Amino acid sequence: MPEEMIKMRHRRSNKTFNRTANQRKALFRSLMASVIEHERIETTVVKAREIKRLTEKMVTLGKKGDLNSRRIAFSRVPVKKVIKKLFDEIAPRFADRNGGYMRIIKTRNRIKDNAPLAVLEFVDYEEKNLPELGDKAIKKEQPKKAAPKKAAAKKTAPPKEVKEEEKEPAKKKAKKKAAAKKKTTEKKAAKKTTEKKEAAAKKKAKKKTTSKKKTTAKKKTTKKK
Repeated sequence: MPEEMIKMRHRRSNKTFNRTANQRKALFRSLMASVIEHERIETTVVKAREIKRLTEKMVTLGKKGDLNSRRIAFSRVPVKKVIKKLFDEIAPRFADRNGGYMRIIKTRNRIKDNAPLAVLEFVDYEEKNLPELGDKAIKKEQPKKAAPKKAAAKKTAPPKEVKEEEKEPAKKKAKKKAAAKKKTTEKKAAKKTTEKKEAAAKKKAKKKTTSKKKTTAKKKTTKKK
């Protein structure tokens, strides 16, 4: 066997994704650019883990903010718009944070190949882009004030009377429905009995006619003899 086939992947922790080096580099560039631009993407879990590691390094470069780090970041993701957003908007938000700028949330399995998918987003994505959800969460966390018992009793008393008044017509309607059902069942039973009687009468008439025909046939045969 050739030496290339014998080589093993010792001390190689990075995933190859069944791609060559250039294809893998292009994949990482496009995913990092889309994450920085949109701040949230959905991809496979394995790709999300790899992109999370690389984008967090890009954020640390953005926090430094000097010319050298800008050039290094641009060499990794050569998109001016994305690098500008990284250094001007995203990096300042994490100035007081020492790491863990992104998170992975597992969502579902893909329909065709059943690959596990996940959402990769920045930690402050919901606070920044979804303020309504943040307000709802704050409202849920706040405990409700206990209302006085007397006021609660006064407020709850009138609805009970209304409910009792509403129950009376409901009971009448239920009684009417039950009576109508009974009438319909009685009519159906009467129809069935009449049909059975008619069928029995028809059978008896048929038997009589057949017996008469047989007797007349016998009489004719005896006279001929």
